[in-house]
Amino acid sequence: MLNLIPVLIAMASSIQAPTQRPEILVLGTYHMANPGRDLHNVQADDVRSPKRQKEIEELVQVLERFHPTRIAVEEEIGSDRLAKEYADYLAGKYELTRNETDQIAYRLGKKLGLKQIDAVDEGMDFPWQRVLNYAKANGRSKELDEVSAGWGKLAKEQGDFMASHTVLETLEYLNSDEHVAQDVGLYYAIVRMGDPADPAGQDLLAAWYKRNIHIYHNIRSLVDSPTDRILVVYGAGHLGWLRQDIANDPSVQLRKLSDLVGQK
Repeated sequence: MLNLIPVLIAMASSIQAPTQRPEILVLGTYHMANPGRDLHNVQADDVRSPKRQKEIEELVQVLERFHPTRIAVEEEIGSDRLAKEYADYLAGKYELTRNETDQIAYRLGKKLGLKQIDAVDEGMDFPWQRVLNYAKANGRSKELDEVSAGWGKLAKEQGDFMASHTVLETLEYLNSDEHVAQDVGLYYAIVRMGDPADPAGQDLLAAWYKRNIHIYHNIRSLVDSPTDRILVVYGAGHLGWLRQDIANDPSVQLRKLSDLVGQK
């Protein structure tokens, strides 16, 4: 009778244990300070109110379950302001503003004992006016208005949702696969706003992708160890694109907010 034990031992020894990979979680958020930088902006209430502050604490407790080793935010690379503000906050000399970097990243970073918060943003051209000009010149302004109205509808739905839900619930909504897919899909609708002579829509999407792949490079550069866990706090408009970058990179592991909710 054939002795299979040596064969099984050889097979077992040839199977390597899965290699641990750094984990990256992008938290897509609304702009809590209402800076008005986007095409369509959600008007958020003051996150410094007692009610919202309790909700922020709830959010921070959930994010703490990820055990981030570094926290990255939507701030230009090399920002002196970020470093100074966070150092002052740790020293008790800085009062948190409404900005999500302050309310989420600074607060969580201090709780975790992190010495710094990392800036990973890169500002690049977003040629929206060129798309507007193309649509007007080709009699397609109404079509473009309908695409733009899609973002307006998402912003209104978010504002309506936020009015009757907590900060954590609102971010669960923003970070849901369904909402992310809707946002990304609207960018692809803009691709149709162009032709070989003037690829305005295609160039806009390429520019947006370029910015996000540069941001991802900056995030990935923070990894020093396979045990690292990078939390990225960013405007929700970037979320789908950064998730794609993480998911397509076999050297890292994608995590989501939904992984943390419900954990103890």
